[in-house]
Amino acid sequence: QVQLVESGGALVQAGGSLRLSCAASGRTFSQYTMAWFRQAPGKEREFLAAITRDSLNYHRDSVKGRFTISRDNAKNTVSLEMNSLKPEDTAVYYCAGREVRGRWYSTQRYDYDNWGPGTQVTVSS
Repeated sequence: QVQLVESGGALVQAGGSLRLSCAASGRTFSQYTMAWFRQAPGKEREFLAAITRDSLNYHRDSVKGRFTISRDNAKNTVSLEMNSLKPEDTAVYYCAGREVRGRWYSTQRYDYDNWGPGTQVTVSS
């Protein structure tokens, strides 16, 4: 198990950029697939992006070209670079992880068993 803590959430104007970070405790971070989800008020938590142990990444179609996931195993961190932000990107953003063997990822929230508390991103119009 790892403990995850997100940071970097803020109030930003439409068209702006943010970089979210997720710091993980534990010695086995490199064996985890990591992902970012978000949840807007009244909506389901939705998958945004995932990155495998060997840094293969996957992004939700609606954020491709705007959001980029990356990881630094030496620093036990995973990041989400967000550009061209829109008001509809307003949500609580969550980091999630699962220890796996090989190359694996999922877009389903219930497939991840480690979660951070979330960080608020608000995009004003």
